[in-house]
Amino acid sequence: MHNQPNLTTKFGVGNGFSDSIFFNTKKIKMNHVNLIGKVSTEPRFYETSTGRKVVQFMLATKETYLDEDGKTRVKSYKHRIAAWGRWVLVLEELASVGIELAIEGKLTTRFYQKNGENRFVSEVEVNDLVIL
Repeated sequence: MHNQPNLTTKFGVGNGFSDSIFFNTKKIKMNHVNLIGKVSTEPRFYETSTGRKVVQFMLATKETYLDEDGKTRVKSYKHRIAAWGRWVLVLEELASVGIELAIEGKLTTRFYQKNGENRFVSEVEVNDLVIL
């Protein structure tokens, strides 16, 4: 019969394993988005009031799943995307409706006022992208 290791003593605090991602008790907070889809609106290029260039567009993605009857279903989503810096230059040259992109970024929310009403916009801010 095999002896089971005592994980409490072998991997407990003080045994050099407290920094392991598997045994650390710290809570990890993360804001990370990965999307692969097609550009579904004409990219909009503009400068902010501070002179910073930005491009915004919508990215369409699809999810395939089985419903409770075992039938394959497809669900479509549209995501608001914003890119800054060097990505503006890349997208100015190459982006158009229908082009397929892989995007890595983070979810951001901006608040503003329009006609005295408070509004907000959530979008994916691009950190990295690949044209597929």
